Amino acid sequence: MSLFTRPRQETDGEGGGAGGGPAGGFGRRGRCPRTARGVGVGTTVLAGLLLFGALVLPNRVERLSVGAFARLPAEGILLAGLLLALPARARRIAAVVSGVLLGLVTVLKFVDMGFYQVLARPFDPVLDWVLLDDATDFLRESFGRGGQVLAVTGVLVLFAALLVSMTLAMVRVTRLMARHRHTATRTTVVLGIAWIICVTLGVQLAGVPVATKGNAEFLGNRVAQVRAGLRDAEVFEQQAAVDAFAEVPPQELLTGLRGKDVLFTFVESYGRTAIEDPAMAERVGGVLDEGTRSLAAAGFAARSGWLRSPVTGAGSWLAHSTFLSGLWIDNQQRYRSLTTSDRATLTSYFRESGEWRTVGIVPGVRRAWPEGEFFGLDHIYDSERLGYRGPYFSWTPVPDQFSMEAFERLEHGRGDRRPVMAEIILASSHSPWAPQAPVLDWADLGDGSVFHQVKKEGADPEEVWKDPGRVRAEYAKAVAYSLTTLVQWLERYGDENSVMVFLGDHQPVPTVTSGSTSKDVPVTVVAKDEKVLDRIAGWGWTAGLKPGADAPVWRMDEFRDRFMTAYGG
Repeated sequence: MSLFTRPRQETDGEGGGAGGGPAGGFGRRGRCPRTARGVGVGTTVLAGLLLFGALVLPNRVERLSVGAFARLPAEGILLAGLLLALPARARRIAAVVSGVLLGLVTVLKFVDMGFYQVLARPFDPVLDWVLLDDATDFLRESFGRGGQVLAVTGVLVLFAALLVSMTLAMVRVTRLMARHRHTATRTTVVLGIAWIICVTLGVQLAGVPVATKGNAEFLGNRVAQVRAGLRDAEVFEQQAAVDAFAEVPPQELLTGLRGKDVLFTFVESYGRTAIEDPAMAERVGGVLDEGTRSLAAAGFAARSGWLRSPVTGAGSWLAHSTFLSGLWIDNQQRYRSLTTSDRATLTSYFRESGEWRTVGIVPGVRRAWPEGEFFGLDHIYDSERLGYRGPYFSWTPVPDQFSMEAFERLEHGRGDRRPVMAEIILASSHSPWAPQAPVLDWADLGDGSVFHQVKKEGADPEEVWKDPGRVRAEYAKAVAYSLTTLVQWLERYGDENSVMVFLGDHQPVPTVTSGSTSKDVPVTVVAKDEKVLDRIAGWGWTAGLKPGADAPVWRMDEFRDRFMTAYGG
């Protein structure tokens, strides 16, 4: 028997036996009426619990508690009143529609839970669909094709089952109310009065208000979000039309850096948490402190501050484009509008000046990347063009140390070249942070084949992610590896004309940040020529590789114009 079997006999057009089961039966039900009645009652109770749970379910994992489910949902009370007031035919239709809608709302809440766990924000039904495709790519690259198929199939089956179960549960409970109309009506009125009393008195349980209209607020916020998303294109177009450097002659662009090799280097998921969280500060802070000392011994100096990223947890390309374009790019719609426009970026201004060869080192790119031309790059080295013959490390196609060595071999180390401006997007500190490549002797890197044995000795990401504490430890280890790579590259290959700007793109996922809502990321300028740092002396940044807690915090979209102004003619 199906858990939501339609009753055979009806009263008031929708009735049946007690508990929502059949009044009479054939076969096993006829021989075992008590069993059939018990199953019917149990099924109806489960249906009611399913509906109640969906109505009070929060959309964030951290809000799941006993108090969250000990509540009176206004929407459930109003829906019960509506269903009782409708005639039989309209009631059946309304039950089906309500069940489907409640199922969809529940699915959206579960999707929100996932987004909050990774991006620390809810799902945007206008702008975020493309991220679902990126999520499946991440699953494939981290756990293989089989893991991707199993995960996606499981999610789709669960969501479909949820929609069907919610609809059948709504129909079953509605029939029960129709059979016991008077009792259901009195109960609904009592619950409505109780809700009003709880709201008036501010009754709470475990710090959570008992009376709630959470679903109405949830849907209201989502409608406002949709409207804002639809208006955003027009707002962004107006913002993108303003560029303080659009009319500056090429010969006056970036004159304070002429003759220098300028590297804009993004360290994946390098956020404020890595420096200030006590669980990670010793490892990451130690690398920065030691790096400051070793670079000073090599003749380098550094200044560091903070930037506020438009994203957290993921969405690196949105942060990259914000940093380079001087516009706030916090969703895919803005990114597409930007990369199909004629907006000049920090990197394209270097090319426009005619004084630099502009290149991109992008080991995380494994397919066509037409946006590279928009960013003003003369040549792009993706994961297939760096000469790497080693293994992937989960999501990471090429270890950071190899990427930096490839940049030296392919561009920086060439004798017959102009000054180079490079956009370098490192990948080793991308989740899931296991297994990880260690820092090797630079002379032993070769074509990367040495990493095959190294990977076999690394941690299993599935095991790591069973323990949040271990996830945090592996994250700190990965960031320390990326920062060590940059320090060693400067010590090994840097010279009087080297200028490196390195920064985080966004904070890591909430599993690592442990509830922090900060979107701040460190940013550092390193140079051997003291005149380079003299030009930013007024920024108030901290000396060294580690920004102080009181260092200025700028929005990431402010950096382009500040940098262009500091180093302009």
